[in-house]
Amino acid sequence: MFEPQTYALLMLAAFFALLMIGVPVATTLAVTGFIFGYLGFGDGLFALLPARFYGVVAGYQWMSIPLFVFMGVMLEKSRLADDLLDVMGHIAGGVRGGMGVGIILFGVLMGATTGIVGATVITLGLLTLPTLIKRGYDKSIAAGAICASGTLGQIIPPSLILILLSDIMQLSVGTLFAAAVGPGMLLAAVYIIYLLVRGWMNPALMPPIPQDERDAVSRGELWKRFWKVVVPPILLVVAVLGSIVGGIAAPTEAASMGAVGAVLIAAGARRLTLKMLKAVALETSKITAMMMLILMMAQVFALAFRGLHGEDLISEMFALLPGGVNSDIWFMMALIFVLGFFIEWIEISYIAVPLFMPVLLSQGVDPVWLAMLITVNLQSSFLTPPFGWALFYLKGVAPPEVTIKDIYKGVVPFIAMQGVTLALVFFYPQIALWLPKAIGW
Repeated sequence: MFEPQTYALLMLAAFFALLMIGVPVATTLAVTGFIFGYLGFGDGLFALLPARFYGVVAGYQWMSIPLFVFMGVMLEKSRLADDLLDVMGHIAGGVRGGMGVGIILFGVLMGATTGIVGATVITLGLLTLPTLIKRGYDKSIAAGAICASGTLGQIIPPSLILILLSDIMQLSVGTLFAAAVGPGMLLAAVYIIYLLVRGWMNPALMPPIPQDERDAVSRGELWKRFWKVVVPPILLVVAVLGSIVGGIAAPTEAASMGAVGAVLIAAGARRLTLKMLKAVALETSKITAMMMLILMMAQVFALAFRGLHGEDLISEMFALLPGGVNSDIWFMMALIFVLGFFIEWIEISYIAVPLFMPVLLSQGVDPVWLAMLITVNLQSSFLTPPFGWALFYLKGVAPPEVTIKDIYKGVVPFIAMQGVTLALVFFYPQIALWLPKAIGW
């Protein structure tokens, strides 16, 4: 028989080994949790699990997940993103790098309405990448901007990452939504500044849309389309997030309003059909079921790891690090970044955060600020090879002349900019904390 902490180490090693050979996340969590939990402290594990499972399925806050997912999938399936992108491209296209800026702004708006990385990257890849290349954009810059724009939905509320972190860290969803506004807008601004500077320094990399093409659409027609296509999603975002931040509605109630609003927008554009509604319901069910299964199996893993005194093991490891609490935070950030090369954000959230959070909170770290650091850091998991999902999404719809090397090369500056944003939020916590404090949360 091994010591409990030895079982905890073996449990972590088995977890990563199963992930590396391709076993699904939920299965990996369950298998390692059940086996090592039973080896460590017998069948007492099974007596504790029913209450944990009930706590997950009965959690009122989880009702917001299918509703926010429904809102995003509805706006994606209705193809409103196509018109939205075209309008924003014409508005920003007269500037060097303007189409790239339009892509980032599109990512901000799509992130605030859908939050689905795959949907945003695929939409941008299909609609803009061939056009950007035809207009003389550097392939790597175009690919990098598209991938980075798609990941913005993971920090700009309503983000599923924030909803999960609210449960893991026992924080208010509304507080995290409010705190994420500053870092999310900062990250988008850093992207935009980079594209404008690159376009100014080397116009050949990102030339503006030709004048004759811009003149083909009159200013009056362009603004008419702007009010018809761009304004409704913005109003939906303001209504949903504003009601949460303003304390008018709980996140679940606001999510319900967002789902209804997405249906009304699709109906107003005359794109709401029974076939599309069925497709939206099916996709929403699939995404929600996947997330809830992972949530429930994570309870098995967490319960077993805690029972094996894994938290004590983590505390001892942190005690060996020099430099105090800041060193501990950056160690956690480095680990999350490295994990992002191999596994997705859901797994990272349920591995790194529960392991390290108790130690950091015991040292007086602000949990809301820590959640924002984690969220900014998790952006990179979609961009870092070999398993950066945004890269695969784009490669799947990219023209043949755009190679995976072009895509990898293109995302490197944006990964670096995520690091810069992470450092800014670390050294200036008020970027994340000012809005929750301003509204009294």
